[in-house]
Amino acid sequence: MKKLLIASLIACVLPLAAQAQDAAKPAAKTAAKPAATAKPAAAKPAAAAKPATTTAKSSHHGKAKPKLARSAAKAVEEVTPVDTDTDVTLSPEDIEIAGRVYTGNIRCELGANVQVTADEKHPGFFTVQIQRNRYRMHPVVSRTGAIRLEDPRAGALWLQLGNKSMLMNQKIGERMADECQSPQQTAMAEELRKNPPKSLFEGADAPKN
Repeated sequence: MKKLLIASLIACVLPLAAQAQDAAKPAAKTAAKPAATAKPAAAKPAAAAKPATTTAKSSHHGKAKPKLARSAAKAVEEVTPVDTDTDVTLSPEDIEIAGRVYTGNIRCELGANVQVTADEKHPGFFTVQIQRNRYRMHPVVSRTGAIRLEDPRAGALWLQLGNKSMLMNQKIGERMADECQSPQQTAMAEELRKNPPKSLFEGADAPKN
């Protein structure tokens, strides 16, 4: 009887124990796994910035090369070139005349200006410029005593008198600048105005009948 009772109890307890064991397995299985099954997200490397040299290069190519202003470039092209290679040999008399040439910025009538510049490397030669026209000139002996500079190739003539100067183009027979006066010539003109020279006939005897 006791054996039968014990067997009945065992028969009742075993299913309950098996059921409890089966319920505990999933929980243990779940507990054994790590909490985060997903792989840790690797931090993506930050987008590599382009080298500074690349940016500088692109900006360099994108920027237009500096150019001369159109008006400045045009002015350079239109300036008459000066032929400094000359086979003219000046005499001591020519050099003496060159020493009496007035240089600098010389004002003329109608607002014109003539720039006379001595050539330091070639004594006796001058560059005479009006606007964009430049001439390579040297002294030429004049019978009248006036100081005369010429550019034979261009046909230009700079004539310097005591009280004024003028620039001429002999090829076309035209005056490019007139009534030009350096400070010395201005002083001479003022002196002549105050004390005009006597006439050749002043004081001469009246003609006899």
